[in-house]
Amino acid sequence: MTTTEPSVAASTAGSSTPFVKSVVELDRVVIRLAGDSGDGMQLTGNRFTSETASFGNDLSTLPNFPAEIRAPTGTLPGVSSFQLHFADHDIMTPGDAPDVLVAMNPAALKANLSDLPGGGLLIVDADEFTPRNLAKVGYATNPLEDDSLQGWQLVSVPLTTLTLEALADSGLGKKEAERSKNMFTLGLLSWMYHRPTEGTVRFLERQFRRKPQIAAANIAAFRAGYNYGDTTEAFAVSYEIKPAPMAPGRYRNISGNQALALGIVAAGQRSGLPVFLGAYPITPASDILHELSRHKSFGVRTFQAEDEIAGIASAIGASFGGALGVTTTSGPGVSLKSEALGLAVMTELPLVVVDVQRGGPSTGLPTKTEQSDLLQAMFGRNGEAPLPVVAPRSPADCFDAALEAARIALTYRTPVMLLSDGYLANGAEPWQIPDTEELPDLRVEFASEPNATTPDGTPEFQPYLRDPETLARPWAIPGTSGMQHRIGGLEKADKTGNISYDPANHDLMTRLRQAKVDGIAASIGPTDVDDPDGNAGVAVIGWGSTYGPIGAACRRIRRSGRSVAQIHLRHLNPFPADLGEVLARYDRVICPEMNLGQLSMLLRAKYLVDVQSHTQVRGLPFRAAELAAVVQDVIDSTSGAPLAADPNGGAE
Repeated sequence: MTTTEPSVAASTAGSSTPFVKSVVELDRVVIRLAGDSGDGMQLTGNRFTSETASFGNDLSTLPNFPAEIRAPTGTLPGVSSFQLHFADHDIMTPGDAPDVLVAMNPAALKANLSDLPGGGLLIVDADEFTPRNLAKVGYATNPLEDDSLQGWQLVSVPLTTLTLEALADSGLGKKEAERSKNMFTLGLLSWMYHRPTEGTVRFLERQFRRKPQIAAANIAAFRAGYNYGDTTEAFAVSYEIKPAPMAPGRYRNISGNQALALGIVAAGQRSGLPVFLGAYPITPASDILHELSRHKSFGVRTFQAEDEIAGIASAIGASFGGALGVTTTSGPGVSLKSEALGLAVMTELPLVVVDVQRGGPSTGLPTKTEQSDLLQAMFGRNGEAPLPVVAPRSPADCFDAALEAARIALTYRTPVMLLSDGYLANGAEPWQIPDTEELPDLRVEFASEPNATTPDGTPEFQPYLRDPETLARPWAIPGTSGMQHRIGGLEKADKTGNISYDPANHDLMTRLRQAKVDGIAASIGPTDVDDPDGNAGVAVIGWGSTYGPIGAACRRIRRSGRSVAQIHLRHLNPFPADLGEVLARYDRVICPEMNLGQLSMLLRAKYLVDVQSHTQVRGLPFRAAELAAVVQDVIDSTSGAPLAADPNGGAE
């Protein structure tokens, strides 16, 4: 970091002695906001993120909130946090640990202090450190006064008092006014990191347009926090992180669920089909339903079903009627949808099934992330019922993954499982808005005339007469003259689609459905391999949201002078056609997963490669430093030479 020329001159409140504040230039910073679930930490973090995105920094976020709707105030189970990593260069993760922790009460401090490295900046709301609040989380003494926080840069600020003073003339009661302290905090952070303020003011005006008094109070608290930072001696330094270089274009800050929803909208537009979403609300997938419901003007119809089974059944019906059928859920919902998924496999209709994975089993960890549904997506149906599986790698990549899932579903007439997860769904990053004309052409042709003849020469429609390249069957809209055909879950006769119990026919149809999925590999391109030197002996393979932590770990290894390859899979069924050959290039292959080794099991079984599994199921993403250490150990054991320390290990 470097210190620039002093740029802000201000006077201490109550003093006539001016003092000069300096601006420290940083290349990156990780901030974590933590407080009670009613303190508005997610809103505060999202607003700070939006202003950071508009400023032009690269960024990555990690919201972390409790599953309880409203845990007891001031308790550890009720702590909600929001972590933001932003930089003047390309970054891949929300950061391993915060550089700055803002703790709004003792519970937030106790739950998060262990993650703040020594010497980190710690900002606390001193007003909340009352004997009652301290006792709730087991503090025998006040940590702000007992010297237990000497290892950090402690700044104790009476945020609640300052907010009440700023709103003394607002006409609000004490309790209502206190709710604005998150905006005071946002104003303070906006000053500290030179964030734009106009967007937040406009947001508050729009958010509370029907409650102008509340809007005015929040704006006043926001500005008071900004001015407090400007005038108090408690903060003698502010920080500047310059915009990151990015490819020319229009950008917006986007979460994974938003990007996935827009990808579905784009798929509808590029295919020329109406989109139908049948979904039952479930964390963390519900925001896709919320977002898609806003896009009726693009031919999107959303149906909030009474349960998971009705959600997928309605989507299958919509596909039968000529729409792009979509259903969204999380792991428990996939369990309930499994029989209907088998029906979609049997009917061979296009369907996109989005599984935003969360911690399990059963209800598990509703608000925490995991990658433990891969084997369920592969095999979680009765009988031989293969379907393609794709997974996005980042929040913005959810847009492209949704388009790819729709492409496969429409081209091959099959249900497709799209495996997102809670980290991607709620996390955010900049997204370059694509040129819609450059998106793939997904138009389909419906069957409109007979495609075969009977033995006596009469034209007829055979609903299971397959395309020789894709093995897809024709898609006939109900009501089209001459296109009558049977549908349902009983086995179909080859070509005619009549109900069949013939053993040979069942064997044939089972193998045809598998061959159709296997044949998708020809359309998905080569395996994505990042091996800059081309001579790495060790490769790290992953899927889904592990892309960022694995990529950041590989960067650290390469900065130390060693070579390592990163392989990342979007297509999990089928695998890319060249994956076996790619894996064979490397002496050692490591597979980090947020499960107990599901991809590792599949790779070992298919390619007979001794994949080294590295797993965690903590409900949180991997830390780049942890993965770098694992890779370092493997490289050392392979080469026999120790890996030099990385002088810039914190940069990602």
